[in-house]
Amino acid sequence: MQYTNHYESPMGGILLAADDIGLTGLWFDKAKYYAADLDPYHEEKELPVFEDVKRYLTIYFSGREPDFMPPLHVTGSPFRVAVWEILRTIPYGKTMTYGEIAKLMAKRRGLSSMSAQAVGGAVGHNKISIIIPCHRVVGAKGSLTGYAGGIDRKVKLLNLEKADMRQLFIPQKGTALRADGNAAQSR
Repeated sequence: MQYTNHYESPMGGILLAADDIGLTGLWFDKAKYYAADLDPYHEEKELPVFEDVKRYLTIYFSGREPDFMPPLHVTGSPFRVAVWEILRTIPYGKTMTYGEIAKLMAKRRGLSSMSAQAVGGAVGHNKISIIIPCHRVVGAKGSLTGYAGGIDRKVKLLNLEKADMRQLFIPQKGTALRADGNAAQSR
């Protein structure tokens, strides 16, 4: 059985989902893959895991790195889970490119190479945003591309973490555009 709860962040509402093992989902309201894989028969309920996640988010949105990890129950294909494990290694306030993740995945699987686009698909379907920090993944040469929660939020999250934004930019067309078709502002 899955359970849900809500958190109101400075960047908008967030839906939390969990089961008896741990957090299974964390989505900004109106995110691209909002509530993906959420059991249609879920129940709204207060659980200790939600208290832990809300405490984590409160610390995070205050501009500090949380010093603990709430219990997670990460589910998905072996490939996606492996990509999400790499995301968890990206330090607070730092970024990594899709290509760098693809190289790590290839090395771990004993392959000569791997598609950065395949990695991008897995990153984009991350069900536990912020805690599994997909917002820290950038395109080649610093392009702030792709974030299911919206490129405006990606920029805000990186700024909140005091990431070095000097080499990062928002492309004028592509996956970094807002729903209205305009490029977001980086500051």
